[in-house]
Amino acid sequence: MQEQQIVMQQLAPSGELRVALNYGNGVLVQRGADGIPQGVAPDLARELARRLGIVPRFISYEAAAKVAEAANTQAWDLAFMAIDPKRGEHIDFTKAYVQIEGTYLVRENSAWYSVADLDREGVRIAVGQGAAYELYLSRAIQHAELVRFPTSNAAIHGFVDQSLDAVGGVRQTLMDFATGQSAYRVLDDYYTAIYQAMALPKGREAALAYVSGFIEEMKKTGFVAEALRRSGQHGANVAL
Repeated sequence: MQEQQIVMQQLAPSGELRVALNYGNGVLVQRGADGIPQGVAPDLARELARRLGIVPRFISYEAAAKVAEAANTQAWDLAFMAIDPKRGEHIDFTKAYVQIEGTYLVRENSAWYSVADLDREGVRIAVGQGAAYELYLSRAIQHAELVRFPTSNAAIHGFVDQSLDAVGGVRQTLMDFATGQSAYRVLDDYYTAIYQAMALPKGREAALAYVSGFIEEMKKTGFVAEALRRSGQHGANVAL
């Protein structure tokens, strides 16, 4: 079987490219006014599908944890997720194409001005269960308590409603919430850099090699940078 046929068989076994989109990460994907997905992730998926001569079918999720879980049932062929060793047990990743920051949203009148300030006894931090930053904080936090919510958006509301000390998340998402609200601020520093990659269910080696080459080309030609700019994600950086 020719290499291209093997790639097609592994990447789109049903004849269509099933693409998982996590709307919990507004840096990668947003809902357009007409409901059509927009952002760097759907733009990349459409370009990949165009090159292969197949149709992309977008599958919506509201949290990265749900996308990761769905990989176990082969519910999607391609996804856009943060690289994490836990996920790597059943998901293969390309090299990163976007780097974003995980940081905290706090109240304006709080005593917290650095991420290191919050890792102390008695501090309660809201996080979205299974998000990349939550997986990182689960390993890194030594003293504070992580209060987990089903999604990152739910964590923000939980932070507000339950009067928690902070909420962890992607900087851009937290900034969007804090904009125009003088009662909240986002810390200037960050606890981890989050590297976003294209992802495939484990074991599709030929497809992974093809997609890895594709994403490197998209970075070098400026496609990724332009897609981020077009979708208003000026705080995200193209990964090296």
